[in-house]
Amino acid sequence: MKYETLHNLSIPKIGFGCWTIGGEGVANPADDERSLTALRSAVELGYRHFDTAEYYAAGHSEELLGQVLCESGKPREAFFVTSKVSPEHLAYDDVLRSCAASLRRLGLETLDLYLIHWPVRGMNLPETFRALNQLVREGRVRALGVSNFNLKLLKEAQSLSETPLLTNQAPYSIPDRSYVENGVLAYCQANDILLTAYSPVKSRFFRGKKLADFAREKGSTPFQIGLAWLVRQPRVIAIPTSFNPQHQADNLSAQNLELSQADMDYLNSLV
Repeated sequence: MKYETLHNLSIPKIGFGCWTIGGEGVANPADDERSLTALRSAVELGYRHFDTAEYYAAGHSEELLGQVLCESGKPREAFFVTSKVSPEHLAYDDVLRSCAASLRRLGLETLDLYLIHWPVRGMNLPETFRALNQLVREGRVRALGVSNFNLKLLKEAQSLSETPLLTNQAPYSIPDRSYVENGVLAYCQANDILLTAYSPVKSRFFRGKKLADFAREKGSTPFQIGLAWLVRQPRVIAIPTSFNPQHQADNLSAQNLELSQADMDYLNSLV
């Protein structure tokens, strides 16, 4: 397993995203067995960073993840667990309630990482961080981060956090360079902030012939190439999602695929 280590924390370069585990915007209990099977497979394969949110399946994703982590028999410190507070819960008291509810659903005493899921117009970021900082001081959260923040908001969040921000989670992939173009990636790399790439291989781009040919030459899949391209970059980690055990294994093993600078340049030229 490859890690990014900063601020006394080690985070796997490839984690498991829990969007659609247990449902989407609402819970789908009919899909529980499929979701539990996917989570159990991920744990058995060696995934140790799991990323969820109170929004995912209206909290049911957290419940299912908590069940699987508990039944795994592995010590709590074996896992790095991230959750997120929804944009409608960014008032001081709401943040505290949301975190307490997430911890209860997960069956945990502490979150390794807690994020603001989305910024929202008119939010009182100082009040939000007053609550987030309180959670860190009380030991309910180890590290703080944000998600989908542009550079201006990221800098503001950084100034309000009493502890170093750990990450800005954002869409990032070979075909999606929006967080390169807006300056966020370079700023994160220069300031020891992780960029956590979500939807890292969710695009028709990964079914194109040029990438398929390149992947075949490397003895890998296009999706593995997309993940290897990400994790080769400093201060970048990825959280792909899959219910298929073989795809889960392929995704995790992508961290071991070596890409040269010439390979990176070629992949960069495809879009």
